Amino acid sequence: MRVLIKILMKKLLVVLTLSLIVISCGNKNRGELIGVKQKKWFSEKPYGMVLIEGGSYIMGKSDEDIAQLGNAPAKTVTVPSFYMDETEITNSEYKQFVYWVKDSTALAMLAIKAAELELGEDDKEGIGEFAFKDSDTSKLSEYQKYMKENYYDLSENIYEGRPLNLDADLTWNANDYSSQEYAEVMDSLYLPPELWYDGEMKIDVSKLVYKYTWFDAEGAAAESKRSKKQFIDRKPFITTKNVQIYPDTTVWIKDFTYSYNEPMHNDYFSHPAYQDYPVVGISWNQAVAFCNWRTNFKNGYQRDKGKPKVSRFRLPIEGEWEFAARGGIPSGTYPWGSPYLLNDRACFLANFKPLRGDYAADQAVYTVEAKSYLPNDYNLYNMAGNVSEWTNSSYDQGGYEYVASLNPNMSFPNEKRKVVRGGSWKDVAYYLRVSSRDYEYSDSSRSFIGFRTVQDYLGSTEVKMK
Repeated sequence: MRVLIKILMKKLLVVLTLSLIVISCGNKNRGELIGVKQKKWFSEKPYGMVLIEGGSYIMGKSDEDIAQLGNAPAKTVTVPSFYMDETEITNSEYKQFVYWVKDSTALAMLAIKAAELELGEDDKEGIGEFAFKDSDTSKLSEYQKYMKENYYDLSENIYEGRPLNLDADLTWNANDYSSQEYAEVMDSLYLPPELWYDGEMKIDVSKLVYKYTWFDAEGAAAESKRSKKQFIDRKPFITTKNVQIYPDTTVWIKDFTYSYNEPMHNDYFSHPAYQDYPVVGISWNQAVAFCNWRTNFKNGYQRDKGKPKVSRFRLPIEGEWEFAARGGIPSGTYPWGSPYLLNDRACFLANFKPLRGDYAADQAVYTVEAKSYLPNDYNLYNMAGNVSEWTNSSYDQGGYEYVASLNPNMSFPNEKRKVVRGGSWKDVAYYLRVSSRDYEYSDSSRSFIGFRTVQDYLGSTEVKMK
């Protein structure tokens, strides 16, 4: 019995010794709390954006409320630092989004057609090169096989989530189509010939749909607070959105009764002459979809390069927009600071409807290029005039009375009225004031409403050493 106990004690001692060796082996912290060391990270300024260093200011009307709307009483608020686009999103920039969706739609349809024909990536005839990347299971990693078997193959839509071959080259010139199958798929993206005009094939823009998922963090937090549970079911707060993303070019006609604006309808978004002009005809829902795409587009590059993800792009909240529009001038009426609309040479400082409705008096009849007129002191162009801009905030006339003083924002999922700011080329001067508020419905598109995006700044912009 004693021998057995000694043997067991020796085995236990060996186990404990090995455990200590495993715990201490390769451990250079000597048992101290040193934290998880990661590669030093430096904030990279996004292309086409400027850094707006946060601070406090008086949001709302600091002067007479001429229109007597009573919807913007003065309130001291604070906003953190953020990046903002120098200009409104242009036709050229939005077109990059449209082309990405168009190419992705075509690639997905070709991949589905290849799957129906049981073609793989190595099948060089026909459309095999467009097959899903996981069509040849022998080339998949164990993780990819697991995902395919446990998620993709069991989905209601057997093609949902499967990776596309993004390296395959698309041909949009009908004379260069590679096969009958390719022609069949591409033809389905166009309107039927009886709907063509001017001798041009016309894309069926209703098929340009961007799909994304959205997590309602505010709704989840409210539910957690109500139920007093730290962990709640996330599923009810994850929503899938399908958004038709092509601009509504008919706004140039619909917005103005008994007015000839057909040239703008025909050419504004499509002709290169307007590529650097702000995109219009974009609903709030489409602007949000663009922000989601821009985030995923950038983070796809970051993943490929092994770099950390960037903070998401989004529409500015109302408090951020006004802070940026003021350009660091606390009591300014307009983004340029002064209460006057003319400079010392009697030239108008923004694109709007001056005088008694003389659209051309400011050197522009409709919109102008996004980098027109002088920027404010934050180097932001056209924070007044040109096009009004969507914000992320929901509209409530009395909202200033109860919003927080830190990063104030109202975001109600069921509120269709969204705040627009800045005034436009067809507005009178009152709407150009940095404190003026207006709204439009989230599913509406206008010839005078565009948008610009912001991105949260990660970290602190300034550290003061004592």
